[in-house]
Amino acid sequence: MAALGKIRSRGVTLIIIIGLGLFAFIAEEAFRSCNGIKGEANQQVGEVLGKKISVQDYQKLVDDVTNAQKALSGTDNLSEDQLNQLRDGVWQQYVTYAMVENDAKKVGLTVTDDEVNNVLKDGTNPLLQRDIPIPQFYNQQTGRFDYSIVQQFLADYDKTIKANPQMADQIQQSRDLWLYCEQQLRHDLLQQKYSLLVQASVLSNKAEAKLAFKDENEEATIQLASFAYSDIKDNSIKITDEDLKAKYEELKPAFKQLFETRDLKYVAYQIKASAADRNALVKEMNDYQKQLSTATDPEQVIGKSQSQIAYLGVPVSKDAFPQDIANKLDSMAVGTSGVFETKSDNTLNIIKLVAKQELPDSVQYRQIQVGANTVDEARAKADSITKALEGGAKFEDIAKKYGQEGKETWFTGQMYEHSTSMNGDSRKLINALLTGEVNKVQNLAFDEGNVIVQVLDKKGMKEKYTAGVIKKIIDFSKDTRSAAYNKFSEFVTKSTTLDALQKNARKYGYTVLDQNDLQTSAHKIGNVGGSGIKDALKWVWKAKEGEISPLYEAGDNDYMLVIYLNKIHPQGYRSLDDPQVKEIVKREVLKDKKAEQIIAKLKGVNSVQAAQAKGGKVSTVDKITFASPAYVQTTGSVEPALSGAVARTAKGKFVSAPVKGNAGVYVFQVINKAMRAGAKYNEQQEMQSCAMQSMQVLQGFMNDLTQQAGIVDNRYLFF
Repeated sequence: MAALGKIRSRGVTLIIIIGLGLFAFIAEEAFRSCNGIKGEANQQVGEVLGKKISVQDYQKLVDDVTNAQKALSGTDNLSEDQLNQLRDGVWQQYVTYAMVENDAKKVGLTVTDDEVNNVLKDGTNPLLQRDIPIPQFYNQQTGRFDYSIVQQFLADYDKTIKANPQMADQIQQSRDLWLYCEQQLRHDLLQQKYSLLVQASVLSNKAEAKLAFKDENEEATIQLASFAYSDIKDNSIKITDEDLKAKYEELKPAFKQLFETRDLKYVAYQIKASAADRNALVKEMNDYQKQLSTATDPEQVIGKSQSQIAYLGVPVSKDAFPQDIANKLDSMAVGTSGVFETKSDNTLNIIKLVAKQELPDSVQYRQIQVGANTVDEARAKADSITKALEGGAKFEDIAKKYGQEGKETWFTGQMYEHSTSMNGDSRKLINALLTGEVNKVQNLAFDEGNVIVQVLDKKGMKEKYTAGVIKKIIDFSKDTRSAAYNKFSEFVTKSTTLDALQKNARKYGYTVLDQNDLQTSAHKIGNVGGSGIKDALKWVWKAKEGEISPLYEAGDNDYMLVIYLNKIHPQGYRSLDDPQVKEIVKREVLKDKKAEQIIAKLKGVNSVQAAQAKGGKVSTVDKITFASPAYVQTTGSVEPALSGAVARTAKGKFVSAPVKGNAGVYVFQVINKAMRAGAKYNEQQEMQSCAMQSMQVLQGFMNDLTQQAGIVDNRYLFF
């Protein structure tokens, strides 16, 4: 009881202590939750229609497209520019599909599994005939996509991987590529449906067709008096702030921007090889040329040289080489070239042409892989298999005996010609396929065992080259780079304001450049890209107006960069304070005020002669139609308003009021109106033409969807 009394006497204190404890617990959980939300937000690449896409999901989309592109191009490596183009394409495709899918749901548009299967079975969809990067899914006889091959591949997928564990990665890659292609087909079908629905909303009628025919074919000849705005000096026109504000409000919709942009001033310096650097490389290349000319196998010399182009040691088409090398191979005899320069990629080059042969680009073959506990056992087993086949045994039967199918497979140049390396076993197999006799059995001994190969067919004979190339950039040395870096670093340290930046740039021999309206989707500043530019771009989007960046290194480790953030243009309407906007508005106000002066001068004028007396330049303009804007040679401008005025003025009549155009004010008299010679009215054709023109105007609906989609693009934070 005493203890209870003691607790009661301190009840308020305990409540406060317990309350503080609970608050601390709740606050800790809230803090964790906020951190989790913040961490999740930091992983968002962007947002469309309120739906966020994480960096992981976006990267998966990029990986799918990258793998497809690699398979289509037959290369394992893509340049930074190519990867940026792919990322941009993936993002645009994601945004477009999200908008279309959202709009399609509202009207009940979907793509069913049956529809997809029907398209696949039909096999004529352009995507299937052009963009499926999996050669084995095409019928080798017809060259067309064959869905039955895909179905068989998917049905046998698990079995095929078990039977060919060494090929598991390639088999899985083919399945993943197919799943990606199937999804793309589904997306394409929905977008086609949506597009057809939009097109179906565009109609034309007979009355519209007749008017359109008249607008296109009724030609007028006029006598024109022109009064150019340029004849009035700009400084003679008084413009007030009220004039500018009023015109800005009138033109304001034209100044809307969907995304934030930023204006920069920057200095970018490219480090280049000095004369000493160049001379050292020339000496090195001359030494390699001598070694190549006497080398029986060029692989060792090329490897030692660290050439940009790996030596494959197998025959390839000239398209597998860079253009400058391919051009030389055309006319080159077997042997070694001298050292030559390619200015387009800033390199010195040597070619060792080992052989030039007429060989197939496609080979059909089948094989049996022979393994055993030891290499010697594999060799013996392969010899007995070879004898059996040469003695008349069936290839399929022996393949089954060793747990293989021995199926016919097509091998193409695309599969190996753009490889970045080639081992001895691969060389042996490729040479055997390209040069082997049709139907002859070959027993190939590899490091880990043997492969029995039989070539069944050859197609696409073309000239192929076995060649080694040493290609080296005329690069700067460490000393040259160090001197350039120290100088630029000193310049950046001294340039803490814009005035200092501009003054010091002149002193150090650099140039201050402008980059206006940079968007978050940009991958370069000016013409400077490369992996290092990403940090500079991140700085741009975190900086405040008036800040100067630290020194950034970019390009191919050959650029140094410093940036001044000049102006931030937020999403929405550009203000009248914006110099570009103000210049446009001022130009339009000048035009209006000059037009007012000219129109006032023409008051009471009712003939071309009277207009000429007021200073008008008279000319004859013919073949004017309503559908095509008139070109006025005296003012050097296209004038749609003039075409409209001519269309509503009868033959023989003088225009009812002066016409305010793009480059001047005009009055005219219609001399003649007549239908164009040979013009024949085709009602159906004209209605179709009207519908197509309306459809072209309607294409802007995607821009309307974009404005309503609430698009946020944060890719610059990650890529």
